Amino acid sequence: MSINFVTWNDWKFREAKLILPNLEKLDIDLVEIQEFEIKEIIKSKLLEAYNITGKSCVVEDTWLYFDWLNGFPGPLIKRLFKSIWNDWISDIVIKTWNTRCYAKSCVWYIEDNWDQYYFEWVVEWNIVLPKGSSDFGWNSIFIPKWSDKTFGEMSLEEKWLFSMRAIAFGKLKDFLDK
Repeated sequence: MSINFVTWNDWKFREAKLILPNLEKLDIDLVEIQEFEIKEIIKSKLLEAYNITGKSCVVEDTWLYFDWLNGFPGPLIKRLFKSIWNDWISDIVIKTWNTRCYAKSCVWYIEDNWDQYYFEWVVEWNIVLPKGSSDFGWNSIFIPKWSDKTFGEMSLEEKWLFSMRAIAFGKLKDFLDK
């Protein structure tokens, strides 16, 4: 059975497909409401995706929380990254001497009968000067708490052993396998 993953982001799709090989990409750029309650954001995206496609689907989003800003920007991270580059963010954060942050990925799945299932995972990070590939999101400036390499320095397979997105999709996979 194929599962429709509604995303415009080729990188997210490619990474998620490692966990769920039966994913099919529906290239739709969903509206992202500006809200601090993450479940409201992802549920809004899910319902929009379902209304557009008329079939079961999954949506995913990831948010970043800086320790030194008491959790800001959280779900507003997409707007921040559209405004400034990774090296600027790392430079600013490193100057605060508090480089801790965490990222949360949420995956929400809706079936044809409107049953909905929500899965999430959090990874703690430290922000560093850019190292490795910067071709996807924050990969080059984040070192997971358990590693000495940024995600940008890791192979995709290595990254996916501990990625917040991979683990959240892994939870969906475990659910679907039952």
